[in-house]
This record gives sequence, C-alpha cells and structure tokens, in this order.
Amino acid sequence: MDNLIFCLNGTMPIFMLMILGYVFNKINIVDDVLSEKMNKFVFKVALPVLLFKDIADADFTSSWDVKYVLFGIVVTTLSILIMVGASFLLKDKSIRGEFVQAGYRSSQALLGAAYLQNLYGDVTAVPLMLIGSVPLYNMAAVIVLSVMKPKSGGLDKSLFKKTIKGIITNPLIIGLFVGTIWSCFKLPQPEIFKKTVSSISSVATPLGLIALGASLDIEKAFGKLKPAIACTIFKLFIFVGLFLPIAVYLGYRNDKLVALLIMMGAATTVSSFVMAKNMGHEGTLSSSTVMMTTFFSSFSITMWLYLLKWFSLI
Repeated sequence: MDNLIFCLNGTMPIFMLMILGYVFNKINIVDDVLSEKMNKFVFKVALPVLLFKDIADADFTSSWDVKYVLFGIVVTTLSILIMVGASFLLKDKSIRGEFVQAGYRSSQALLGAAYLQNLYGDVTAVPLMLIGSVPLYNMAAVIVLSVMKPKSGGLDKSLFKKTIKGIITNPLIIGLFVGTIWSCFKLPQPEIFKKTVSSISSVATPLGLIALGASLDIEKAFGKLKPAIACTIFKLFIFVGLFLPIAVYLGYRNDKLVALLIMMGAATTVSSFVMAKNMGHEGTLSSSTVMMTTFFSSFSITMWLYLLKWFSLI
C-alpha cells in the first residue's frame, strides 16, 4: 500500500491539474486563446527559468553523465525508427507522418519536471534527458512530416534549416545552456534575482498542466480511433517495456530512471498537432493521440512507477 500511495502522490496531482484545465475550458474560465497563450508562456518563459534554476543551483559538472545522454539519444533514435517501420502497416498513407510523430514525441519537458518535482523535489535529471531527446525530436519531425505528407514533394530544405535554427534558439535549450554556464562558473545569484527566478519557476508546472488540460478536445479523440489506439500503445507501453529494463540493467535508479520513463512513456506533446497542421497534414490523428495518451498516461505512468517502486528501483 505504501508503494501505491508513493506512486499516486506522484501522478494524481498532475492528472487533477489537467482535469481542472479541461473543466476551466468548458466553463469558459480558460478559453482556447488563453490556453494557447499560457502554453506559450510556459514553454518560452517558465519552463526555461525552471531548468535554469535547477541547473544553476546544482553542481552540473558533477551531475553530467555522458553515457546517460547517449542512452537517451539511442532510445529516441530507435523509437523513431520503430514508428517509421510500423507506419508502413497502415493502409492510409496520408496519416503515416502523423502516426510516426505522435508515437515517439513526448511532452517530456513539462511532465518530466512535474513528476520529478512531485517525487524528489528537484528536476536535476531532466536537463540530461532533454539533451538526449529534444534535438532529435524536432529534426525527425521535420523529416518525417515532409517526406510522408499527402502529395509529398520530398524534404523541405528551407524548413529543415529553419528547424535547425529553431533548435539552437529553443527556449528550453537556452535555459539549459545558461544554467550550465552559471553552474560551471559558480556565478553568484543576488537575493532579489534568486527570489524572482524562484517565483517564475514555481508556476511552470501548475500553469503548464492546466493549459494542457484546457487545450484538449475529447470529441477529436474519436477522429482516427484505430491508429490513435496503436500510437497510444506504442507511446505508453511498448517503448517503456522495451527500453526501461535496459536502463535498469545499465544501473540507472531513482530520478534518472524516472526521467527516462517520462521520456519514453509520457503523453504525446500538444505541439505535435500544431506542427502536423502547419506542414500540410490533417491533424486529426495527432490530436486524437494527444488526447488518448494524456488520459491513459495517468494510469500507465502510475503502473510503471508502482513496478519500479515494488522492485526498489526508485
């Protein structure tokens, strides 16, 4: 029972905040315009500040782990390749690009920070996990959505260059970089600066989760039901089942293991829908997968955490 309570303490507050966001949207407290602006604020300001704070406050030089980052890169690459292979089983060629992206792309920055804060009180392992996944997520999405879009004209080179620039100027990457510099050179933080950073970072998780819940549309979950179910199974169960035992074998425990679990098995990010639409795809499969993975991940993550806790791995 103690193990179950430990896991529920980590997952249920996150799920409840998303439910609140959904309810606030339905009663017109948080409309679609506001939820979009909240998402933008969290992504461009609050989350980068949170990552900066946790890295700057820690000794990043001692926590840097090359093997951990490389493991994240390998797992992300293999997940993408598996989804590409599975997409050729779909009869409807027009949804293959969306299927691939929705199946591998996680909302790992927001949810990783949320889970690790709930379970361990800090997000030190999240930056390492992000370095091993975020650049690949974005580059692969551009390639896949360009090559596999309806009436594809091949890879859009200008869009690919724009994506490379977008990765370099990604607010999360900037937050990671500045925090690392601050930590490595042990730069001082005046009390006024420190309290301001702490105040901004404290809203990242609750605001982001409420915005995520407010942006969901349950009706769209039934738009492409069968492929969305397949994506959800890959996202929440197959990748975790394949790669988490390897992470355990390599000796990862506690926060690092939880961060990898979130990278592999968290809900599909809402930005996958936005990117698919902007690149000429219908978007229904993406939105359906976001909705289904967001709902069912509350149960699947609890199950995985319970198993890890049962075997004393976290």
